[in-house]
Amino acid sequence: MRIDVNTLPIKDIIQDISVKLDTPVRDESGELTILIPEEFGEGFIRGSSFDSGMGIISYCCKFKEDVEIYFSLNTIHPLKFIFCSEGTVTHYFQEDEILHPMDAFQNIIVSSSGYNGHVLQFKAYVQTHVSSLEIIRSSFSHRTNYNFMDLDPTLQELFKDEVSKKQFFYQGNYSLKAADIMEDINTKEFTGFLRSVYLEGRSYHMLVIQIAQYQDDESVEKLPKILRKSDIQKVDYVAKRIQGDLSTNLTVESLAKEAGTNVNKLQEGFKYVYDLTVNKYIQHQKLEAAKEMLIASEKNISEIVLAIGLNNRSYFSKIFKEKYGVNPKYFLKTKKPED
Repeated sequence: MRIDVNTLPIKDIIQDISVKLDTPVRDESGELTILIPEEFGEGFIRGSSFDSGMGIISYCCKFKEDVEIYFSLNTIHPLKFIFCSEGTVTHYFQEDEILHPMDAFQNIIVSSSGYNGHVLQFKAYVQTHVSSLEIIRSSFSHRTNYNFMDLDPTLQELFKDEVSKKQFFYQGNYSLKAADIMEDINTKEFTGFLRSVYLEGRSYHMLVIQIAQYQDDESVEKLPKILRKSDIQKVDYVAKRIQGDLSTNLTVESLAKEAGTNVNKLQEGFKYVYDLTVNKYIQHQKLEAAKEMLIASEKNISEIVLAIGLNNRSYFSKIFKEKYGVNPKYFLKTKKPED
């Protein structure tokens, strides 16, 4: 199936796709959503545009046939930062048709020259989650961008290229940080005004992550060893395992064995992805969960300490204050007396 998109910005892209799929568009405070009709597959396509000239569109879907979305405009195409967190998607420029497959946890940065269009290919029966930050540079330039100070020279030139003189393509290494942001974006944590502000903020965070990764990849001080996709998947597995079982004191050795790797490689992966050791990551997740329980639950401090797998309340209070700068009791003052 071919879907032609001939408009900008994101809200108009969503409308074009909805016409082809013959399905309505839901508008929730400027965040537009299409639910994929059953005859075509399952999932959704969702997008938002911001006043800065940036927008984000996410495809979380599984089609029943191969799908190609053609972005063909009689105007300058946006600068695109595309990230895949599940499945696989393929990009190519319409004029050269050189395929750029992108696996889970990979990203690409693309800019076409002139009016040269873009194509995204989705394989049938493959669950895919891909998001694209789309920057209309002529509008984005009206922000206070401080002349893109301290940005890599190539990216500086790319952001300033409002008339798209040059074609650009970059494919990055695997990143779980960007995948975590995509997951946050799709949690629908807020609604209305708060949702729009939250979504714009997370979109900028995604942009920062992808630019930082590009600059790291291009720096002269290369990482001694780029982790393979399988290594990143194991880090992702262990991170989710930790998040799902905070009441147990998991050891690095047992986690490495469960993930099918060794302790050194797992530590290396966590340092690369989260800039933390495995144990520091566990502590971070336990404290984040404790803070949420202090704010939102009816548990007292002793119950929370037990829930996150600690047995020493004094130690909990010590590490909590070191991280957040306040004692845990601070969060209980406006709720109820501590038991």
